[in-house]
Amino acid sequence: MGPNGSGKSTLAKVLGGHPDYTVTGGEVLMDGENILALEPDVRSRKGLFLAFQYPMEIPGVSIANFIRAAVQGRLAEGEELEATEYYARLYEKMDALEMPRNFTSRSVNEGFSGGEKKRNEILQMAMLEPKYAVLDETDSGLDIDALRIVSGGVNKLRGPNVGILLITHYQRLLDYIVPDYVHVMVGGRIVMSGGKELALELEEKGYDWVKEGIEQTAGV
Repeated sequence: MGPNGSGKSTLAKVLGGHPDYTVTGGEVLMDGENILALEPDVRSRKGLFLAFQYPMEIPGVSIANFIRAAVQGRLAEGEELEATEYYARLYEKMDALEMPRNFTSRSVNEGFSGGEKKRNEILQMAMLEPKYAVLDETDSGLDIDALRIVSGGVNKLRGPNVGILLITHYQRLLDYIVPDYVHVMVGGRIVMSGGKELALELEEKGYDWVKEGIEQTAGV
């Protein structure tokens, strides 16, 4: 969590390997390996997933083919994805996310509502089964119904085999997805950490009291 401009989305994009960003120091360790030198597709195959705040439209590419190519890309060289098994698993995940079957024939995110885009992101996550998922403002642009469905999808994927970094401004998302830990980022740094109660305190007080505390500490 953190105010606008605090570096939350920048962190997500750097983890994913976005080409607009150059890392000048430090490391990002995933299972003990520094991934900063790896291309985004290699990071993905090693188990990293990034859900975008503003997912791109890809006209002419159906969701079914897009996800199938992504899943195929995770398989060992020479191994082929069996179509019947793929669609059975895809439809199972779609049912859990309350997505109609004809959704798969639509072009990726083209003409989608905010809720449809975010459900599509969670569907990709469900199919790829990453070890680590970074969800950048999953609640952005969602009404209450869409928020409930998307949150339900995230909760179904939670468990001991996946770590989720969930980025948000608002406590309302955490009514649906109860966090294990809350970290507050200000000015590109994590300045405060706590349990789910910290999110409630931020909802009540805003971020100014956090900034004031940092300034007072710096003054000392």
